Amino acid sequence: MEEILKQIRFGLVVIMALMVVLAALTATLVAVYSFPKQMTIIQEENSPLAAKNQASDPNKGKEIIWKAPEVDQITDRELKEMILYGKDLIANTSKYLGPKGMVGQLSNGMNCQNCHMDAGTKPFGNNYSAVFSTYPKFRARSGTSETIVKRISDCFERSLNGTKPDSNSKEMKAMIAYMKFLGTGIEKGTTPKGAGLQKLAYLDRAADPTKGAHIYEAKCKSCHGANGEGILAEDKTAFVYPPLWGKDSYNDAAGLHRISNFAGYVKNNMPFGASYENQLLSDEEAWDIAAFVNSQARPHKDQQQDWVDISKKPVDFPFGPYSDKFSESQHKFGPFEPIKNAINK
Repeated sequence: MEEILKQIRFGLVVIMALMVVLAALTATLVAVYSFPKQMTIIQEENSPLAAKNQASDPNKGKEIIWKAPEVDQITDRELKEMILYGKDLIANTSKYLGPKGMVGQLSNGMNCQNCHMDAGTKPFGNNYSAVFSTYPKFRARSGTSETIVKRISDCFERSLNGTKPDSNSKEMKAMIAYMKFLGTGIEKGTTPKGAGLQKLAYLDRAADPTKGAHIYEAKCKSCHGANGEGILAEDKTAFVYPPLWGKDSYNDAAGLHRISNFAGYVKNNMPFGASYENQLLSDEEAWDIAAFVNSQARPHKDQQQDWVDISKKPVDFPFGPYSDKFSESQHKFGPFEPIKNAINK
């Protein structure tokens, strides 16, 4: 009888244990099926995969800005020397081809990089990233398909107010080699982000040279001079800071003589220390400075062969005749939106 009682007690203990286990299991199942979304979130948030996915991506949502390739990657010694010479010509044009140039006297003392920042490598600094990928190309100003040789020649005759280099010269070939190198990896016919200049939105008013004069006085004069004369290097062969008007500056046929180009240029590059990531001027300030600078006297170039089809002139081309009713003053300073709307009708 005692043995039977022991077995009964043991059976009751087992049954009670099973009931505890069953209760615990039931509670677990209820929790899982009652709160599946919460459980899933907890599991995902604590998983290694979730941690990886939640790590911040510095490039997420950002456009990739072009960056110049490194010359050190070139293994061909002769090619590397040619490219480096081309770079030096862009950075120190006056040293080689200025009024006291050691190779020739073709330009006004400015350097190509006075308009093409950091030897043509700075994003939104009028860089050369898209030159080799987009040339030859048709340009409405000349009405022809232009080569890189023609484009460089124009810079010498307009922005450097000088004479074009011999197309077969070592110097021309070196500058082309350098521009081709900067276009490494860029597909033909494409333009990378950061190429050229930023095009600013048009103002709803005319750009104001008087306002620009005050901004120039406060933010530009210290480098470019009270009279826009720039600052010469000690050896007098080149400018540390280029002239913005006067006899030694770019002439009135240069691209920067259009105020939309000048405004876009200074927006990301001026005053000293500015970049597309660290803009120091508002859009209005950039437009007004452009209006002031391009109102000043500078060398003149005959442009009778430019814009044979006058309907192709940009809205801010500062010299008539035009195919529309708007004045030369409005084409120079704006407002430009009415002109653009009339052209697009």
